[in-house]
Amino acid sequence: MSTGIDDPPTRKGKPVIADALNLATSLATTIGRGTLGLSVGNLGPRPEKRLALYDFEACPFCRKAREALSMLDLEADIYPCPKGGPQFRREVNKRGGRAMFPYLVDPNTGREMYESDDIVRYLFETYGDGTVPTLLRLGPLTDIGSTLAGIPRAGLGGFYRNAKQPKRPLELYSFEASPYCRLVRERLSSLELPYILRNVAKGSPSRAAFVKRSGKMQVPFLIDPNTKTEMFESKDINAYLDSEYAE
Repeated sequence: MSTGIDDPPTRKGKPVIADALNLATSLATTIGRGTLGLSVGNLGPRPEKRLALYDFEACPFCRKAREALSMLDLEADIYPCPKGGPQFRREVNKRGGRAMFPYLVDPNTGREMYESDDIVRYLFETYGDGTVPTLLRLGPLTDIGSTLAGIPRAGLGGFYRNAKQPKRPLELYSFEASPYCRLVRERLSSLELPYILRNVAKGSPSRAAFVKRSGKMQVPFLIDPNTKTEMFESKDINAYLDSEYAE
């Protein structure tokens, strides 16, 4: 059983250098965020219904919200909103009046909100012990740190690529700090593919059920109910998403 953030790539050949560089820059982003999104903290009440988050992967403010979801072991319906995306950006504008991200919807309390700091505070007060981790409550310093950490990824996941929409949302087992999971989330974001985010950070009570479901503790793990496809390995997942949904 793997207890790391993912298993190493297994394919060999000419693309290895490009793959290594891709992983290295993703790892740099992970290192830049320290321990945020790596482990589960003190948990509070569990929501009956999944939260919804409208975001896009290259957004430094959205990263803060996803880190909070991961640390609080919360599942969420993710609606990617890359620049130029034809669908979910319009939905956010209709719901809140502005195409600004992240945008959180909590059907359990009826709350909907912009502003990453407000979202993070709300999540820890509602589903944690009320204490926001220091690295997430430093205001502008937190924003600068998240922005700098994202520079190695050069905006990946921030711009729309033509894609067809699935009839049913995909499912992704992930946690925010994993550099391998980031590669998949970027692809889902750029293709504007909605998915159910199932967080399984270190210490997550959900890990046992995940291992029973998948057979081992390795992320990312993608489930596509539209094609009955289930798979590990970030490179294989991204190749699948391109072949199945990119146009």
